[in-house]
Amino acid sequence: MRDHFLRLSAYNAWANDRLYDAVAELSDDRLVAANGAFFDSIFGTLTHILIADRIWMHRLTGEGPTHTNLRDRPFEKLGELWMEREAMDRRIEAFIDALPAADYAGESHYTNTRGEPHHLARQIILTHLFNHQTHHRGQVHHMLSVEGRVPPPLDLLYFALPAA
Repeated sequence: MRDHFLRLSAYNAWANDRLYDAVAELSDDRLVAANGAFFDSIFGTLTHILIADRIWMHRLTGEGPTHTNLRDRPFEKLGELWMEREAMDRRIEAFIDALPAADYAGESHYTNTRGEPHHLARQIILTHLFNHQTHHRGQVHHMLSVEGRVPPPLDLLYFALPAA
């Protein structure tokens, strides 16, 4: 289980770096332009991904910044958001690397953003964390296409093939 999540963590950081490299080519105006996306824009969607990761990592560890609103916008510039994204990717990998094997099946008890108590197996939470990022990276990938850019390939296969 640990190796599986370490691979997903490494893939996740790789995909985020590729996507941020691509969106960095856009002007600030295009990054924040409202385009009908659920989180308003490319920048809004990238911010949402990080906010959600902060929430989940706080639930898993009890540490680090957290939020009560998935639409929080604590960053104004892509460079700042990107630095926080890279730090979060390292934090996720370190958490997975340090998690004892037996703890993957263990449950985490948490309160959601509406104040409701819940509990889930850590392996489900981690799977959700990575799947959630993939979902929203796909949205940003599409938004790059709409902007007339050629988005980078982000499939897990492209990450795994060089190591095969």
